[in-house]
Amino acid sequence: MSSQATRQVDPTDVEAATEQQTFRGPRKLTRAEKRAIDAKARLTSPAASWIALAVAVLWTIPTVGLFVTSLRTRNDVQADGWWNAFVRPLFTGFNYQQALQGGLADGFVNSFVITIPAVIIPITIALLAAYAFAWIQFPGRDLLFVAVFALQVVPIQVTLIPLLTMYVDIGINGSFWPVWLSHTMFGLPLAIFLLHNFMKDVPASLVEAARVDGAGHVTIFFKVLLPLLVPAIAAFFVFQFLWVWNDLLVALVFANNDSSPLTARVADLAGTRNNAWYLLASGAFIAMVVPLVVFLGLQRFFVRGLLAGSVKG
Repeated sequence: MSSQATRQVDPTDVEAATEQQTFRGPRKLTRAEKRAIDAKARLTSPAASWIALAVAVLWTIPTVGLFVTSLRTRNDVQADGWWNAFVRPLFTGFNYQQALQGGLADGFVNSFVITIPAVIIPITIALLAAYAFAWIQFPGRDLLFVAVFALQVVPIQVTLIPLLTMYVDIGINGSFWPVWLSHTMFGLPLAIFLLHNFMKDVPASLVEAARVDGAGHVTIFFKVLLPLLVPAIAAFFVFQFLWVWNDLLVALVFANNDSSPLTARVADLAGTRNNAWYLLASGAFIAMVVPLVVFLGLQRFFVRGLLAGSVKG
């Protein structure tokens, strides 16, 4: 037997040969991967970081000033700007106590009573409507969906008088029902649009497999699609919660003194009690605490839900 036949092969040579045989050149990047790499390169540059930091600081300064003003005494608020509080630090929590005693406590409770149903009702209706638009074939489906989506461009102001007239004729004016129904109607177009786009992203094979197994629309909706819709539901929950909680126009038109929310009570601090205008800072900060907590807690779902169905591939 020759020496060439008995010579042992070096393992490194085998690995090199294997890699040489299997290597077919660099993989071609997809369009989405190219956009992600380009965006990462731009956003991670020092200039972009400094610009983002400057914007964050400028965006935070008014909130810091509002919080510092809410803790200053009445004489200090009337004397100079909030930035002087760091030179003469004299803070008190009396403004918050006086604001809550001035009616903000009842308005805080009314805001929850108004906001929670005004969020749950449109989500419930929009889920059913979005499923019908996405997975049920019926005549005029696309035209009706475009009409529903187009309702977002209708200004709220043009609907206030007709709705108020209708509520008075029905006999529910002055209660919580006009506020709930108004926020439901104003929020439904966006809710249907978001949930419809998210449902259309669900693979059709998943729904078809459920139908082959004998599942009907109710089973498909609750057991197949609903668990996948949590990000979209949370996104609209955040959007609608912030809209209803911070709303003043609908509250002034449809709510009475007993059902007025926190925003209307804060406006009354300056509107009906001009001698207590210095309480506006503490009242405004009380009103913004809950939306801030909700948004920070669910912001990742908020972004995912808004982008659902907007980018393909």
